[in-house]
Order: sequence, then C-alpha cells, then structure tokens
Amino acid sequence: MEKNCPECGDKIIGRTDKKFCGDACRNAYNNRKNQDQNNLIRTINNRLRKNYRILSSLNPNDKTKTHKQKLLDLGFQFEYHTSIYTTQAGNVYYFIYDQGYLTLDNDWYALVKRK
Repeated sequence: MEKNCPECGDKIIGRTDKKFCGDACRNAYNNRKNQDQNNLIRTINNRLRKNYRILSSLNPNDKTKTHKQKLLDLGFQFEYHTSIYTTQAGNVYYFIYDQGYLTLDNDWYALVKRK
C-alpha cells in the first residue's frame, strides 16, 4: 500500500508507520495545525514580557512606589500577570514572574521584587 505525505503529497519511503516524507513537511504540517493556538500563546507571552520590562525599569532597587498613570503611560496592562499572592493581612500582590505590585490608596502602587 502506497502512502502519501499529508503536507506535500509525495510518496512516503521508509518505515511502514512513517507519516511524513521528511522533517520539513512534518514541521510545516504541525506549525500550520497549531498556528491559532501558537498565536494566542505568543500574544500573551509578549504582553507578559512587556509588563515585566516595565516593572523592572521602574523598580531598579527591588522596592519602590509609582502612580497608576505612569504604568498606563508605559503601556502596562493590569490583566496580565503570572501569579497572585495574598498575605495573612489580606494584601494582594500581583506578580509577573519575580516582579510584583500591590495596590495602594489614590492610584499608587508599591512595586516589589520577590527573592
């Protein structure tokens, strides 16, 4: 029984359980198949990276305060973070990897770095 590559249609030569004619076709097929999922993940990772760079640039000494408007002006998006930490006192810290922030009064934020 002759099998054809699902990507390019060429005849498959080799093992009987082989599905593609080569690595290039296998990669192209899987990349196309996962394109929508990869775009979503890529978009979220880019957003997390940008948020991380913003917090890192505003927090060079591992602890500082900044105003919400400054974060927004730099393009920070509050809905993207990697974890949430709630202290025993009930304070909620939002983290992007090891850089975090705590909401204070009057649109101020405490920026911290987890060690």
